[in-house]
Amino acid sequence: MSTTETHHALWVAYGTGGVQGSIRKDENGYTVTMAGAEESAGTYPTMEIAKSALHARMTPGSDWPQFREH
Repeated sequence: MSTTETHHALWVAYGTGGVQGSIRKDENGYTVTMAGAEESAGTYPTMEIAKSALHARMTPGSDWPQFREH
């Protein structure tokens, strides 16, 4: 019998105005949730795609946020 370990992780995106959102990794992929949102903005296959999706949902013209793992 083998055991599969799933790595769960959380990154918080910080912009000039504070926390912009988060990305959570689980067995389904990378899920983006914007700050203050009640529902996720989607789940993506890679971290880079999730980061781009989060940035695309920020105010137009926003700088790229800083992502910190928690």
